[in-house]
Amino acid sequence: TYEVEVLPDNWTVVTRNRRLSAHFEHTVAITDQGPLILTELF
Repeated sequence: TYEVEVLPDNWTVVTRNRRLSAHFEHTVAITDQGPLILTELF
């Protein structure tokens, strides 16, 4: 499921059904020419 909860350590996030999941983020730099995704996969 897409539903998640934060554990009592206020850092760990798990799915409510405790199934395996994945998470990713991008790092973005805001430049004079516009946003630049620094972590884009090629």
